[in-house]
Amino acid sequence: MSKTKQKWSIGLSILLVFVVSFLATLFVRLRPELTRPKYVDPAFRIPSPFELASLPTATRFDFPLGSENGAMAYNAQRFTENHHLGDDLNGIGGEDSDLGDPIYAVADGRVLLARDGGPGWDNVIIVLHAYVENGERKYVQSYYGHVETMLVHSGKEVARGQQIATVGTAGGRYFAHLHFEMREFITPFIGPGYREDARGLA
Repeated sequence: MSKTKQKWSIGLSILLVFVVSFLATLFVRLRPELTRPKYVDPAFRIPSPFELASLPTATRFDFPLGSENGAMAYNAQRFTENHHLGDDLNGIGGEDSDLGDPIYAVADGRVLLARDGGPGWDNVIIVLHAYVENGERKYVQSYYGHVETMLVHSGKEVARGQQIATVGTAGGRYFAHLHFEMREFITPFIGPGYREDARGLA
């Protein structure tokens, strides 16, 4: 084989390896989008502009457990501690002393989701809130995980301080506590309780 043919053969081999690796990388990155389910549960859809406009405007946000300012409750595992995506709130007695204690909506809003969140979560409630900051209307979600009894359902409007659930144990998986998050509004999802990337959470 001549040197020219040998160079062409090596060049084509390198090009083929590059093209195959590029296509493989492209497939891996686009696969979630290409395999997205055709049907999306209503709780996971972005609300329409009309639905957003009809949300009550929250005037303030309170604490979800104990009292409006968090008396009689403590934070057992804080947001971002060990990559935790929320706060684990407990009654001051610890362990299961707060099992069945009331959980309150932190502000006026509308329930987006109220159902079993799957293994490790048990019942989950997500409430969408509208608020005004510097004259601009914004949206945020309050997220209540591991609850025992749910007292609201999707689509129901709730008022600040209204009891929406009771403290649970995620089906006996943990000592009783409330996993609580505040999420910037994008679209409702349950997701993991731990993750390095905490963007979208506050």
